[in-house]
Amino acid sequence: MSQLSNLATRDVETLVHPYINLASFRESGPLVIERAHGVYVYDTDGKPYIEGMAGLWCTALGYGNEELVEAAAAQMRKLSFAHLFTGKSHDPAIELAERLKEIAPVPISKVFFCNSGSEANDTQVKFVWYLNNALGRPNKKKIVSRIKAYHGVTVVAASLTGITTNHRDFDLPLAGFLHAACPHHYRFAEPGESEAQFASRLAAELEALIVKEGPETVAAFIAEPVMGAGGVIVPPQTYFEKIMAVCAKYDVFMISDEVICGFGRLGTAFGCEKLGFAPHAISIAKALSSAYLPIAGVMIPENVYQALLVESKKIGVFGHGFTYGGHPVSAAVALKAIEIYLRDRIFEKAAEKAPLFQARLDAFNTHPLVGEARGLGLIGGIELVADKRSKRSFLPRHAVGARAVQFAEAEGLIVRSVAGDVLTLCPPLVISVAEIDEFFDRLARALDKTLDWVTRERLA
Repeated sequence: MSQLSNLATRDVETLVHPYINLASFRESGPLVIERAHGVYVYDTDGKPYIEGMAGLWCTALGYGNEELVEAAAAQMRKLSFAHLFTGKSHDPAIELAERLKEIAPVPISKVFFCNSGSEANDTQVKFVWYLNNALGRPNKKKIVSRIKAYHGVTVVAASLTGITTNHRDFDLPLAGFLHAACPHHYRFAEPGESEAQFASRLAAELEALIVKEGPETVAAFIAEPVMGAGGVIVPPQTYFEKIMAVCAKYDVFMISDEVICGFGRLGTAFGCEKLGFAPHAISIAKALSSAYLPIAGVMIPENVYQALLVESKKIGVFGHGFTYGGHPVSAAVALKAIEIYLRDRIFEKAAEKAPLFQARLDAFNTHPLVGEARGLGLIGGIELVADKRSKRSFLPRHAVGARAVQFAEAEGLIVRSVAGDVLTLCPPLVISVAEIDEFFDRLARALDKTLDWVTRERLA
């Protein structure tokens, strides 16, 4: 601890950080970010880093966007806080809901605002339960997610999440939350099984799960278009077409978790558009405000809204909501972000830059440490393996992914390592062509340093 700076020591003694080994962190301390602009962030020593994760998959418009700053300041001066409880309202929330309905990829009746992706997905589950109670189907309550899915960390959202570290010793998942197979062809396809064949098998397995549980008990299926924190897993060809057919057959409500994929990440406004499926409801957060202020939302169809009406009439109140849901300053910033996305053709420009991004990413498939480099749009994952031929992973205790992240930071690039030694890449959508090349040049040097370290330590 004595070797840490004063600021780092204060951090360790006052904060609990998410997603880190808290014990070893006491020795290493934090990387303290002091300022940021464009796609770069700067630490307290003034060192610049390309923010290769857009924060946490979220700062789509980069840092220091003055239009977003001014939108927040102007709204704060005008109406610094207002809530939506008990019939109160305000212009920014109304206008934002209207805007979201206009750009939605499927028919949306209403928008419910909250503060994070976890809250949005938690709310989706409550709404599905509410819906089936209103329809006189009290037993149709089970929710199907997928292994390696990430949907948040509240008790319900973490139950949806299919990552064991989000469950262990938290006594999760709750009963009634099921996890279908992970749609990762590289890891889980049978030998010689094509993507289409793999997708057919996964759909058949989902159907078998529903039949085994009883279709009268299975309420909903939730999916990210591209799985994010589970390792940037792009579904196999025809996957959603076949999964949606199973959901339709058994009257299973389909929720698209667009917290990461929404607002241009895949080159379209919503990820479901890129993957070619039409969900019933959509969860949004993160890039909704380019992460400048917390805001999230649940976009629901008319039949869910009718259920809310029926149940609130019966009970006398709709007993759900958050103090800061639809906060006027957050809503104003989100409105400005959407204006910028559409005015500056941010989604289309992301799609135009995607071939370069994916080509540079794909080139890592020849690297000795890389089992699979995969992605879509401006998101990517690099899975590090001890043996390319057998796809054998490194032992978890070697923390090879974490070491690669350290080497990347030394090169002035921030990326993230998730379970299975997968490096995740998700730069701001406004990254330039030159910055994409610099991003991958720095990553290449980091991977070469990682290979040298692995070889030296004889970890493979």
